[in-house]
Amino acid sequence: MKNFLGSIGNRIFVLLLAGIVLSIVATTWLASNERKNSLRELRFQHVADRIEQIVQAVDDIPPEQRAIVLNAAGNLGFEATIVDDMNDAIGANASTSPLVDILQSRLGSDRKIAAQRETECAPPRRERDDDRGERRGGRREGRNETCRVVYVSLHDSALLRIRLHQPGEPPALRGRGGQQGPYGLQYIALFLALIAILAYLVARMATRPIRQLAHAASALGRDIDHPPLAEAGPTEIRQAAHAFNAMQSRIRRQIQHRTHMLAAITHDLQTPLTRMRLRLEKVGDRELQQKLIDDLGVMHGMVREGLDLARSMDSSEKIRALDIDSLLDSVCADAADAGQDVTLEGASRAFVMAQPGALRRCLTNLVDNACKYGQLARVSVALEQQKVAIRIRDHGPGIPDAELESVFEPFYRLETSRSRDTGGTGLGLTIALNIAENHHGQLQLRNLPEGGLEVLLELPQMPPPHKGKNA
Repeated sequence: MKNFLGSIGNRIFVLLLAGIVLSIVATTWLASNERKNSLRELRFQHVADRIEQIVQAVDDIPPEQRAIVLNAAGNLGFEATIVDDMNDAIGANASTSPLVDILQSRLGSDRKIAAQRETECAPPRRERDDDRGERRGGRREGRNETCRVVYVSLHDSALLRIRLHQPGEPPALRGRGGQQGPYGLQYIALFLALIAILAYLVARMATRPIRQLAHAASALGRDIDHPPLAEAGPTEIRQAAHAFNAMQSRIRRQIQHRTHMLAAITHDLQTPLTRMRLRLEKVGDRELQQKLIDDLGVMHGMVREGLDLARSMDSSEKIRALDIDSLLDSVCADAADAGQDVTLEGASRAFVMAQPGALRRCLTNLVDNACKYGQLARVSVALEQQKVAIRIRDHGPGIPDAELESVFEPFYRLETSRSRDTGGTGLGLTIALNIAENHHGQLQLRNLPEGGLEVLLELPQMPPPHKGKNA
C-alpha cells in the first residue's frame, strides 16, 4: 500500500475516489432524512384531515345522536368516543407532537387538544376482518403500525377521544428474506466502477504534465540540446514549462561558455609553449636544457588533455551510425603500432549512434590508461542485453575500492600512483566518462579477483534498419 500511495497519480486517484464516495454518502443520508421528514409531515397532514372531518361531523349534531355517528366511525378505520376528563386519561403520557400544532391551527386555538401514542394496540374492527382475509391468502408483510390517541374538545365542551392506527416508517426496498434486492448490489457496483473510472481519468489528466516534466528533466540530463518543452495547457503548466525551458537555455549557455573558455585558454597556451620550446634550444647547459624540455612536455600534455576535456563536453560533432567492431579494431591497431601490448577479442556485429571522433578519443584514453598503469590492455567486445559491452583489462595493481568513483573527478590522482614515472594529469577518465554519458552509455571500474583493473563501457545498440522489399 505504501508503494501504491508513493505515486502522485495514485494519491490523487485515492483522494478523488474517497472524496466522491463520502460526498455521495453524505448526500444520500441528507436526502433520506429529508424524505423521512416529508413523509412524516404527509402522514400527520393525513391524520389531521381525518380528525378534522370527524370533529366537524360530530360538532354539528345534537349530543344524543353522536353515539350513532361515533359507532359508525369504526368502519372507517378509527375509534371515537365521548369521555369525561382528558387529564385522567392521559396523565403523564401526554406528548408534544406536530399533529397537535396542525390540529390547533385548523380547529382553532380555543379548543383543548392533546395527543398520546400507544406502543401496543389491537387493530380496529375493519382491519381485523381484513387481516383474516390476508392471512388466508398469504403472509402479511410490512405491518409496522402504531396507535395514536387524540383528545379534542367540542363546541359544547364535550371531550372527544379519537383512536387511530398510524402507519409506521415505510420499509426499505428489500427482496425476499429481508435481503437487498437482486439489482441493488449491481447498481452500487456499477456506480462505484463509474466513479473509479472518472477519478482515474482525472488523476491521469492531473499528473500528465508532471510526467512530461519529469521525462524532459531526465532527457535534459542525457542531452543538453534536447528539444524544449511545448508551452501549452493551463496557466500553471505553461509557466512551469517556460521556467524549465529558460533553465535549460541558461545551463546550455553556461556549458558553452565554460567549454569555449577552456578551449580558448588551452589553445592560446600552445603558441607561447612553442616559442619556449624553440628558445630552449639555445640553452647551453645540457642538463638544465633537458629538465626544462621535460617540464615543457608535461605542460604540452596538460594543454592537449585540456583541449580534449573541452571537446568531450562539446556536442557539436554530428552523430551517425558507427560500426563499433571496426572502430575498436582501428583503435587497438593504432595502439599496437605504437608499441603497446594490446589485443582484441570477440565481436558484437552491432552499430551504435555516436560521434566518431569523440568515441575514438574515449576508447583511446581507456586503452592508453590500461597500458600506462597496467602494462597491457586486453580488450573484448560482446552484445549483452541489447547493449554493446566493451571490457578493457590490465595487469596493474588496481585501484582502492573507496576511490573507484573519485578517479572520474577532474585532476584527481591516486595518492600512490600505479606508476609514478609515467605521470599523468588526471583528466583521462574524466574525458572518457563525459563522452560515455554524451552517448547515453555507462562507464564502470572494478578490481578483478585475480588482480588488475577492468573498465566496462556499455553503449546502447542502434536498432537494426528496416530493409525494403527490394533490398
